[in-house]
Amino acid sequence: MQHVWSLLYSLSNRRRKVAKGRSEEVGGIKSRIVWEKSHSLSSSLTSKMDMQFGGDLCFPHLFNTSCRKPKFSWTETVLLRTILSFISLLTVALNLLVIIAISHFRKLHTPTNILLLSLAVSDFLVGLLLMPGEIVRHTACWFFGDLVCSLYNYVSYVVTSASVGDMVLISADRYVAICDPLRYSAAVTERKVKVCVCLCWLSSVLYSSVIVNSDLTQPGQHNSCQGECVIVVDYILGTIDLVATFIAPVAVMVALYMRVFVAAVSQARALRSQVTAVSLQLSVSLPRKSELKAAWTLGVLMVVFLMCFCPYYCVSLAGGDLLTDSSVSYVIFLFYLNSSLNPVIYTLLYPWFRRATKLIVTFQILRPGSCEASIQ
Repeated sequence: MQHVWSLLYSLSNRRRKVAKGRSEEVGGIKSRIVWEKSHSLSSSLTSKMDMQFGGDLCFPHLFNTSCRKPKFSWTETVLLRTILSFISLLTVALNLLVIIAISHFRKLHTPTNILLLSLAVSDFLVGLLLMPGEIVRHTACWFFGDLVCSLYNYVSYVVTSASVGDMVLISADRYVAICDPLRYSAAVTERKVKVCVCLCWLSSVLYSSVIVNSDLTQPGQHNSCQGECVIVVDYILGTIDLVATFIAPVAVMVALYMRVFVAAVSQARALRSQVTAVSLQLSVSLPRKSELKAAWTLGVLMVVFLMCFCPYYCVSLAGGDLLTDSSVSYVIFLFYLNSSLNPVIYTLLYPWFRRATKLIVTFQILRPGSCEASIQ
């Protein structure tokens, strides 16, 4: 009897263990199902977040450090790139015509034209390098790295500083030609002008290296995320740049042009009051018509210069942080637009440029002896 009870007890224990094992197996399966559901849910949420935000990132694999792409519709992006690219190509083409014309035709190797050649070179670099870079920064992400960004900012300072310096030299040249025509040929020679141009570019290179020194030594230190290209200049250097590249040049050009304008008006009145005088005496004491026209051209150049540069420096005075905003890119592009308008002014006001352009476009400059052609 005891043996029978022990057998029944063992059977009951075995049934309990089997039931317990089955219950534990069922519980394990349930917990595994719950874990798999939660894991799949989190995976789906992660994939949805990657699909939602990864498409808007410049570098999707750098989810935490990547910048977002500029928010433009497809139509706006194509329209902006088309317009800005056309302006860039126009700037390159027109300034290249000026460079070829002055370099090829020996009759155009005058002190004034050498200054115009230097200005055309700086404007050509603006259209070739700076405008495309600004298009990329405005409508797309910066994929060229921090070092290229620093070099781009450095070149932009060099080119714009040299352009402003050329404008000042052109103003000084016109001042001497109008206000002191008898001493102009002796005071302003090709050799002196070439030295001044070389000094202008050298000083621009050294000056720009000081302004962007911190950005050159530590590229990308001011970038808040990957795919961004910004430059931040401290308050002291920014003030120096404002004075050196805008306030001082504008003050010098305005002062010189006012002297030129007053001298031109007074000499024109003297010419009208002495109509009956000897023509030889008048030709000696009064400037030629081309010199007066050059003075008016200088005035037009100055007005265009102020219209293009003032908005940029007004934004700079308002605060350096505003320069990283996308809307301010239009102001920066207007700053570069001055390089497109300079050769247009030459086209409208200089007959020699139109004649030279005709010879260049028709490939007549390839003929032997074409450099000796008279297009003045």
